[in-house]
Amino acid sequence: MKIEIRRLDDAFHLQAVNEEGNTLETDGAPDIGGHGKGMRPMQVVIAALGTCSSIDVILLLRKQKQDMKDIRVSIEAEREQDKTPALFTDIHLHYQLFGNIDDKKAERAVSLSMDKLCSVAKILEKTAKITWSYEVVG
Repeated sequence: MKIEIRRLDDAFHLQAVNEEGNTLETDGAPDIGGHGKGMRPMQVVIAALGTCSSIDVILLLRKQKQDMKDIRVSIEAEREQDKTPALFTDIHLHYQLFGNIDDKKAERAVSLSMDKLCSVAKILEKTAKITWSYEVVG
């Protein structure tokens, strides 16, 4: 895996480019001079958690021949106060799974992702308590 970082302005607006040419833009917080032109780095970490787990859930439900039409994940995260670096302490993910999905299979897919499969979750659980909930929307 290889990522290149490029500076896009004279402040904190940066672009990450992967080997396939896909890009992700980040920026610093306004209180340090950022301009809101991209996600802040710790937001990217939480987004990585949600997307990593979503890929797991989609794959697992697809293998179980469940008719999932869509997935949405809402994430709330808390970080240490008055510390540098400020690590995550609590993270909660809420999954909304849309379609004709068996409730037990949905629960099992999310559980497998969060407990065993999602690499990002395995990294973050070293410093944060990660909880999750789900709902099937028919």
